[in-house]
Amino acid sequence: MIETCYAIMLKFFVVALALAAFASAAPTLPSGKYNSKGGLNWVLLIAGSNSYGNYRHQADIYHAYQVVKKNGVPDSNIVVFHYDDIANNPENPHKGTVINNPKILTNVYTGVPKDYTGYDVTPTNILAVLAGNASALDCEGSKQTPPTHCSKKVIASGPNDDVFVMFDDHGGAGILGMPDRDPPVPYLYATDINRVLKAKAAAHGFHQLTFYIEACEAGSIFDGLLPANINIYATTASNPDESSWGCYCPGMNPPPPPEYETCLGDLYAVSVTEHADATDESKETLLSEYNYLKTRVSQNGTYDQGSHVMQYGQTSIDSEMVATFLGNGNKDTATSVLADPTERVGVVNTRDAKLHYFQTRYNRATGLRKVVAKKDLEAELAMRLNVENNVAALVEQTGHSLETLMASIATPVTQDWDCFKSSIAHFNQQCVHLGEYGMKFARVFANLCNAGVNIASENMRC
Repeated sequence: MIETCYAIMLKFFVVALALAAFASAAPTLPSGKYNSKGGLNWVLLIAGSNSYGNYRHQADIYHAYQVVKKNGVPDSNIVVFHYDDIANNPENPHKGTVINNPKILTNVYTGVPKDYTGYDVTPTNILAVLAGNASALDCEGSKQTPPTHCSKKVIASGPNDDVFVMFDDHGGAGILGMPDRDPPVPYLYATDINRVLKAKAAAHGFHQLTFYIEACEAGSIFDGLLPANINIYATTASNPDESSWGCYCPGMNPPPPPEYETCLGDLYAVSVTEHADATDESKETLLSEYNYLKTRVSQNGTYDQGSHVMQYGQTSIDSEMVATFLGNGNKDTATSVLADPTERVGVVNTRDAKLHYFQTRYNRATGLRKVVAKKDLEAELAMRLNVENNVAALVEQTGHSLETLMASIATPVTQDWDCFKSSIAHFNQQCVHLGEYGMKFARVFANLCNAGVNIASENMRC
């Protein structure tokens, strides 16, 4: 009897060793919340701007991070780009805290990964991360003082995985903004975004992918460029020819807490995250979400200080549940009440949001702070006028009308992207840096290229 028990135990031990050996030899799956297809959720969140006057962009992205984190997507599957100069900015009345809603004062900065910050927020790195190509990264953080951060994390998604991408910043025809820095970095161009998306689709780098953009003229990033048959669904805050809108701004309804002098969010972006906070995304389709966004961001269909939320790509994907992309693990009950989409929201044109910040700061300041605030306000106004004058001077040399160039809408923005890129780079070098405000003139350079005028090859000066 003793021998029999011993034999059984020995066999059990041998089997256990064999299973352990198999487990150690078998390939390990990446960590993450598995979807119904056995795939993972991957999330890429990008705040493209910097400076306290653009507080709202990073706040929007931090809020989006809290949504997907709450829904069970682990940090290993989330990549966040943010300059990280808002939470501890001297202008921030509550250091280490970022809020995105004037009525819900949750600190959305809590726990946000510092994957790519400061000088590492660049088009090169964004495209490399989206592609899942770590070897294409170009991290400058170690060269800076103090150093910024480059985690080398990428969207390493596979054929069964669902991917959610959200970009939040200024925009223009065919371009998305990047942080204002010296030396300046190029804009993020529509042609490069779509090139990477199509290549990732061809390489079976995802099952389905959704791409949300909060920016002016955001529709121009996909209009005429994103195929309708590669399992990518995109939605944008604006059509190819209109601004988006900042909200929760001083002096508007609803206003931020009185100690804040800047806008807390952007109307489209906060509508996305607040909808996620207040609903069970496992029961909400992308289409029902889109209809909510469309109503609220258009100011209940009036478009009076509102914009057209658009859909691009494979729009049939809008039958999928929102949770498919934002995660559905550890789902809590609603954390807020869903805003009435028909209720009017006080907003400011995104291109004027920083000016609104400077004006608010000047109006409220006293003593020495008012002197500094006046100088900053005057510098912002002078910069805008300088950009406008330089663009007008350049266009005059071409024999074209600035008004016509601004009004002509091409789909896509241009067919000659090399001309477009080189023209903007030439203007930045020979005239003045366009910056975030000058992005409103991107269509001018695209339409000059469309008319066969390459200001770079002709070496035009302002």
